Amino acid sequence: MSEFRLDEPDIYPVWSATTVRYSDLDPNSHVNNGAIGAFFEDGRVRLRTEHLESEGGPALSGFAIAKTTIEYRAALSFPATVDIGSTITRIGRSSYTLGQAVFSAGRCIATAEIVTVRIDVATGQSQPLEDHVRAALERVRPLDRR
Repeated sequence: MSEFRLDEPDIYPVWSATTVRYSDLDPNSHVNNGAIGAFFEDGRVRLRTEHLESEGGPALSGFAIAKTTIEYRAALSFPATVDIGSTITRIGRSSYTLGQAVFSAGRCIATAEIVTVRIDVATGQSQPLEDHVRAALERVRPLDRR
């Protein structure tokens, strides 16, 4: 569990936005959990491509998700736009925790915590976070707006 209030938009240094599609709806005309997960993925990819770039390009490989926890807080319908906030809430030896939230019209729809492990692509084994990755993660820690 995060020590941060993930439902508070002021903590997020990284933002992305997307539009709810009609195909995102379940039989109750609510956005389904798979679509919410895809919104979180959009935010995760934006954080990595904008903040974890390496000399060889965006750092999209070499990471594996070990755990995802999503808390659904409100229903979302079509049509709507959503804003996805992302931040790093914990940095470990070989992993980090990403805190995220989906907001629509100022309301928190869902929050997520995703534990991501740095891996050696050739072996699939975990490896320590490199200094440049750790430094990049530190730059996207939660904002203190007090």
